[in-house]
Amino acid sequence: MRMEIVSDVASLDVELLQLPEVSTMGLKSNFTFVQTLYNQWLSLPETNRLATSLLNDVKSGVPLNVPGNCSSPNASGNTLPSMFPAGTAPPLSPRSSSGSPRVVKHRLGLSNLGSSFKVVSEPVKELIPQFYFQNGRPPPNELKEQCLLRVDHFFSDHMDGLQIHEFKSVTKEVCKLPSFLSTSLYRKIENGAGIVTRKAFIDYWINGNMLTMDIGTQIYKILKQPQFNYLTQDDFKPILRELLATHPGLEFLQSTPEFQERYAETVIYRIYYFINRSGNGRLTLRELKRGNIIDAMQHADEEEDINKVLRYFSYEHFYVIYCKFWELDTDHDFLIDKENLIRYGNHALTYRIVDRIFSQVPRKFTSKVEGKMGYEDFVYFILSEEDKTSEPSLEYWFKCVDLDGNGVLTRNELQFFYEEQLHRMECMAQEPVLFEDILCQIIDMVRCENESYITLRDLKGGKLSGSIFNILFNLNKFMAFETRDPFLIRQERENPTLTEWDRFAHREYIRLSMEEDVEDVSNGSAEVWDESLEAPF
Repeated sequence: MRMEIVSDVASLDVELLQLPEVSTMGLKSNFTFVQTLYNQWLSLPETNRLATSLLNDVKSGVPLNVPGNCSSPNASGNTLPSMFPAGTAPPLSPRSSSGSPRVVKHRLGLSNLGSSFKVVSEPVKELIPQFYFQNGRPPPNELKEQCLLRVDHFFSDHMDGLQIHEFKSVTKEVCKLPSFLSTSLYRKIENGAGIVTRKAFIDYWINGNMLTMDIGTQIYKILKQPQFNYLTQDDFKPILRELLATHPGLEFLQSTPEFQERYAETVIYRIYYFINRSGNGRLTLRELKRGNIIDAMQHADEEEDINKVLRYFSYEHFYVIYCKFWELDTDHDFLIDKENLIRYGNHALTYRIVDRIFSQVPRKFTSKVEGKMGYEDFVYFILSEEDKTSEPSLEYWFKCVDLDGNGVLTRNELQFFYEEQLHRMECMAQEPVLFEDILCQIIDMVRCENESYITLRDLKGGKLSGSIFNILFNLNKFMAFETRDPFLIRQERENPTLTEWDRFAHREYIRLSMEEDVEDVSNGSAEVWDESLEAPF
C-alpha cells in the first residue's frame, strides 16, 4: 500500500497539526476545516509509515492496540503528530469505492488478509464424555478383570469348553441371572457349536458389553429372536421348560408332561396379561422393565416352594385356573361357549355382559373357532373377573360396558347393564335397589371429574372402582359387597400385599383339593393353609 504525498509538504508546519484541546462541538461545527486537517495529516510521511507498519502487523498477527507508536522494526521512534487527545492511536480507516468501512470490512476479512489474528478469543471447549453407546457401554477395566477372574475359575478345569449341563453355575454365579435362563443363554452363545468355550463366553458377555447392562436388558437380549425387537410368547417357553425340569417345587409334574405344558402356558398367559399392556402379543423392552416379571423370576429361583411365588409362577394358581376351565368345558374339547360361561361362579354373570365378552369387544379370541372361547381367552377372563382392582381388569370391563366405544361410560350405558341385575333381584325375591340410588352410589365411589360420565382414568384413580362392575353385572359379588363381613375386611387390611386374585385362588384351591380328596385335606389342611400363603384367611 502506497500513499500519495503532496508537493507542498515542506511548507507545512507540523506543530500546527497538534490540537490537544479541541472540543467535540468545535470539530462538528467546522467540518470542512477538520477534513482539510485530516487530509493534510494523511499526507505526512510519518502517517504513511504508520499505516504501512500497521498493515504489516495485522498480516503478522500483532495486536493493533499500540498506544501512539508501533512495535514494528520499520516504524519510527518519534512521536506522531496527532489531532486526537494524547495517548490514543488513530483508527485505521481503509478507503473503498463505496466509502463504507463496513463494506470493506466484510469484503476484506481476516481470511483475505491471510492473518491468524483473532479479534475475539474462542471459548474453551469442554470435553463431554461419551454417554450413548449403540452396542452398550463397555465395562470398566476393574469390573472386566473381576469378571475374568470368575470366568477363569469356572473354565479352568474345562479347557475345551462347558457342556450344557455344566453351564448353570456360570449363569448364576458369573452372569447373576436366574438359573433357569441357563439353557437360553447357552444356546445364544454356542450358536450351534455344541459347546461354550472360554473365548466364546468372553466375546459374548464381556466384549459384547452384556456385563454392563441392567438385568432387564440382559434377559431381553437373551430371549429375543435376532430378527425382532420384541419378545413373543414362544420366547418364554425355553425358560419354563427348564424351570419345570429343575425346580424342586415342580418335580411332581415330571410324570405328567401334559400338565407341564399347561402350566407353562398358564404362566406365560399371566405374564402377558399384566405386562403386555398394548395387548398385541409383542412384549417390548420397556414393558419388560416396567413390569415385575424380573423380580418374580429371581424369587422363583430362590424359593423352593413354588406356591409362595404368587406372581405368575404359583402352581396352586395354575391349578385353580385350569380346574375352573375344565369344569365349564363339559365336552372337553378345550373350548367353551356362551352357555358354558354363563355357569361360571354359580351363574353370577348376566347374559348381557357375557354377550359383550363373546362379541370379543374387550379382547379378540385366540381360539379361531366362531362362538368359542379358548384356554388363553379364559385365562384373561378369570384374571379380570376375580380381581377387578388391577389396571388390566379395569380396562377389560371398561371396554365391555362402553357400548359405543367412545371412551366414556354414560348413564344410559350403566342403566343398560343394571336393568338385568334389577330383574334378577326381583326374581330372587330380594329387595331391589333402584338405579337412581345405584347411580348416586357409583358417583360417590368413583369421584369422577365430570359427574355426567365416567372415564377409564376416573376408575384407575379410585380404590372401589372394581366394585362398580360387580354392581352392574355380577349379582353374587354385588350382594357380598353390600353385606361385607367386618372380619374379612380386617384381614384384608392386615395383609395389604395380597391381591384379590391371591385371596380367591387360595380359597378355591382349598375347595377344589377338598373335593378331590377330602380325607387327605382333613389330615393336612393346616399344612396346606400355612404353606400356600403367609397369612391365613
